[in-house]
Amino acid sequence: MRIPATTACLCRLLICLCFVQRSYGTSQPRPNVRAPRNQTKHPDGEKDVHHRPKRGWIWNQFFILEEHIGPEAQHVGKLHSNSDKGDGSVRYLLSGEEAGTIFVIDEVTGDIHATKSLDREKKGQYVLHAQAIDRYTNRSLEPESEFIIKVQDVNDNAPKFPDGPFAAAVPEMADVGTSVFQVTATDADDPTYGNSAKIVYSILQGQPYFSVDPKTGVIRTALSNMDREARERYSVVVQAKDMAGSVGGLSGSTTINVTLTDVNDNPPKFPQKNYQLYVPESAQIGKAVGKIKATDEDLGVNAEMRYSITNAEGKAMFSITTDTDQKEGIISLRQPLNYEKRKVHTLHIEGVNTHLDSRFSHLGPFKDTTTLRIIIGDVDEPPVFSMDYYIMDVYENSPVGTEVGIVTAQDPDSTKSPIRYFVDHSEEEQVYFTISVNNGVIKTTRSLDREDVAWHNISVMASEVDNPSLVSHVPVTIQVLDVNDNAPYIARDDEIIVCESSRAGQVIQTVRPSDMDNFANGRFSFALPSDLPVNPNFTLKDNEDNTASIVARRRQFSQAEQDLYQLPVVVRDGGEPVLSSTSTLTLRVCVCQRGGSSSSSSNRVRACQVPAFLSTAGLSTGAFIAILLCIIILLAIVVLFVLLRSKKGKKEPLIISEEDIRENVVTYDDEGGGEEDTEAFDIAALRNPARAEQRRLRREVRSGEEGWLVACGTQSPSLVLLDTEDMHHVIRQRVVDADKDTSGPPYDSLQTYAYEGCGSPSGSVSSLGLAQVLPPELSYSDLEDWELEGHMQARLFGTELSETEQTITP
Repeated sequence: MRIPATTACLCRLLICLCFVQRSYGTSQPRPNVRAPRNQTKHPDGEKDVHHRPKRGWIWNQFFILEEHIGPEAQHVGKLHSNSDKGDGSVRYLLSGEEAGTIFVIDEVTGDIHATKSLDREKKGQYVLHAQAIDRYTNRSLEPESEFIIKVQDVNDNAPKFPDGPFAAAVPEMADVGTSVFQVTATDADDPTYGNSAKIVYSILQGQPYFSVDPKTGVIRTALSNMDREARERYSVVVQAKDMAGSVGGLSGSTTINVTLTDVNDNPPKFPQKNYQLYVPESAQIGKAVGKIKATDEDLGVNAEMRYSITNAEGKAMFSITTDTDQKEGIISLRQPLNYEKRKVHTLHIEGVNTHLDSRFSHLGPFKDTTTLRIIIGDVDEPPVFSMDYYIMDVYENSPVGTEVGIVTAQDPDSTKSPIRYFVDHSEEEQVYFTISVNNGVIKTTRSLDREDVAWHNISVMASEVDNPSLVSHVPVTIQVLDVNDNAPYIARDDEIIVCESSRAGQVIQTVRPSDMDNFANGRFSFALPSDLPVNPNFTLKDNEDNTASIVARRRQFSQAEQDLYQLPVVVRDGGEPVLSSTSTLTLRVCVCQRGGSSSSSSNRVRACQVPAFLSTAGLSTGAFIAILLCIIILLAIVVLFVLLRSKKGKKEPLIISEEDIRENVVTYDDEGGGEEDTEAFDIAALRNPARAEQRRLRREVRSGEEGWLVACGTQSPSLVLLDTEDMHHVIRQRVVDADKDTSGPPYDSLQTYAYEGCGSPSGSVSSLGLAQVLPPELSYSDLEDWELEGHMQARLFGTELSETEQTITP
């Protein structure tokens, strides 16, 4: 809005006031006038020495209206310095925001003009700086001062809704005055100046359903019982007008889309009160046979419902479950249907809301009922057996063709078609039974043995003659009954142990028979064979509890005399006919350990193993262990000795040759000529070589006791001719010489010949020189002294001397 005349008058008034204040010498500025500083700043930087405030000019804040559209520039104000004498020597300069572009100043008069239209909403004020200088010297007459030009507001902006349009929701059937939404408009005009930014709200569209608060902009419901099912969405237009709603004010509007949310105010309803459903009688139990659905005008959880069958007859045959997604009731079969028994079933079905709202309970019960008639369809069904399974029995060993039992089946349909029967042989490897095709009688095809197979399981099939494709199966179990066809016997796997110390009347073992028959054998009886003589060692006692005891008839059995006994036992059963068998039991005699008697044969065997071996030697367990320890120690010593000898014998000669002759090694390969050969081996090799030639043996036979010279008490005659020097000394000397000999390898072996040492009462048995030494004649009477030694030898070797051996003849 342009008011140029008013603005011009205001500017002139302000200038006049400035001059009036100056003429009266007013030193205090007006409230909105900026006062200069106390010190005046000269261009050369010097300060006023008088230190008194000097005012260059005085003015108020300048104001300028926005949106000026006149042909001429808008006058803002006038600057005037007290140094200005009106002669044009003062030059006014303007600097600061938009100086020279928007705001220009007349350098001579100091008038400030705006060359462009201003917009307060873009910039509300401008800060400028004014300066007065001498036109001729360019010296500053007044210090630079700052002033503000404010842009005055005019109502040039309409209210706006920056985020519109809006969406809101309110529950249906809400009370009057329920808050729906709040709108807020904005106005760019100055809210502190006039009514340009004072807004009032009103509804242009949406009445009479909604209302709005003029000051706050809150939208509320204006009608009650607004039904979502009747109308769900509303469009409300709200207007905001400035200038407090007066004429000439600017306005803006927005749209609020209001949606009514659902509440559970409608009960479920079945579209029909009566329904019919066809179900064939062949429907499977547990399978769905139909669906039913009730409608509900509500949405979401408010429309959820639960279906149920209310009549007992219907619940017994059918069940119903709720599909929450489809809001349907699924009807399933609980029992098999039979068209021949019942052709129609009636169900009373109820649908009830699961989420109720108490505020609307006055609208009535939120449920509905309907009737469903289920029509059963006739279907050609397979035959039905009279029983779910059959159990039959037959005696073993029955002749082929014996009747076992009968199965029956019939057509459940009204046609009552004839039935044919078959046995499913695919499950049996061998065919034991057959069935009559027409009447279902089961018979045997071979003789049965209970001990082989006691139970037989077969499957019988039945089909209609008119429709053979419809087949039914039924299991048949046949038990083979027992007859007495197996004789009892006593197992003879283990031997029965009899202790040597058994007493007369002592129970040796309790035996129990075995019988392959089951219930046909009755009670067992035991006895010894009647055709055999009385057993002197053992007898048998029938305990009358299907067991028998073997009892010793004498004491002190000897394993050395007899270790095995045979006892035949006759066992009879109590069946018809009576069967019997004879079992021969083996009894072994053992030396039982002390306290080793036991009722079980296995314990007796363990107690009999080691003592039976020791008893032959008459040794106790401790003595036997001691002997074993001694043997182990001796073996360890022998092994140790052998190891030591093997270590010493590992040295071998470096040179092995038949020509290699050492003083302690004699090599010859001549077996000799017997007792008369005295030259085969020369014992002189063991003598001292230095004295060998001086002392040769004289091979003369000396008679009497002079021919028997004793060197060491008693000595062999072959050594009599040797030097009396002890052969031990000779041998030691030879060893020393061999050790000192460095010309050959170290031979460590030493051999001695024809030297027995001292103390032998029998003399030498060597044949060397025997022809020269023996006395001329031997008296055989001396042999009589050998009789005693002969008898002693015979006793040692367990032989007796014969008469020829006892009597020696020359």
